[in-house]
Amino acid sequence: MLTISQLAAYSGVTVRAVRHYHQIGLLPEPERDRSGYRTYDAAAVVRPIRIHTLADAGVPLARVQELLDAGPEEFSDGVQEIDKDLRAEIRRLKGTRRRLARLAAGEHLALPQSVVDYLDRLRGLGVGERYIELERDAWIMIAAQVPHLIDAVIAKKHEELDDPDMVRLYSFFTGEPDWLAGDPRVVEVADILERLRIRAVEAGEVGADGFDDQFVDLLDSTMLESAPGAELVLAILKERGWSGWTRIERVPADRLNTELPPS
Repeated sequence: MLTISQLAAYSGVTVRAVRHYHQIGLLPEPERDRSGYRTYDAAAVVRPIRIHTLADAGVPLARVQELLDAGPEEFSDGVQEIDKDLRAEIRRLKGTRRRLARLAAGEHLALPQSVVDYLDRLRGLGVGERYIELERDAWIMIAAQVPHLIDAVIAKKHEELDDPDMVRLYSFFTGEPDWLAGDPRVVEVADILERLRIRAVEAGEVGADGFDDQFVDLLDSTMLESAPGAELVLAILKERGWSGWTRIERVPADRLNTELPPS
């Protein structure tokens, strides 16, 4: 008769593993001697070896039992099914690794690739990292609110970057966007924004945006708190009759088709 230590040694597993096999029902409990210790016969050595071989091959312990008790055909089908599951898990883990690698770059956290590409294009225009961070945080919130629309919205933003006025606008954000009252850049930015707004109105691009009012207020407050210069620009636009920042809420009719400062 064998002790549990001897059984483990002959089977190539640990005593702890043998006890675990007993606990989960993979290995039947043997008779105990007068002292209460488990004792095993020579035939008991085979089953832990089979359990260990299956587990070492990647078979989950929860499925080892069915393979131990299966006939040759059932065993083959079971192994193929487990292999299919493992291949699916490998694909999932590879996808996780790719996402983790992108996260290491910092920008991919909660952002789809289309937004990351757009932010990279802004960098190519010389936009400073502080403003990039402002845009990134806004896009994270937008992507969470309207994930089904984000790619179309970004495609439109790429089209807008083909507009010289938009490129000029971003040229003001190469450094810290903290302008003071009286800074001539404030007026020029307001002029550019107004031209862009007028073109958007005339093209019929002002309207439903998929956001509720509370979310629009959140985006507005985030921008105004993070970029003090934006408040000065907004004040000029309000003087001209415009209302709204993220969403245009009031359009001054007398400003449409009006000669504005040239770009």
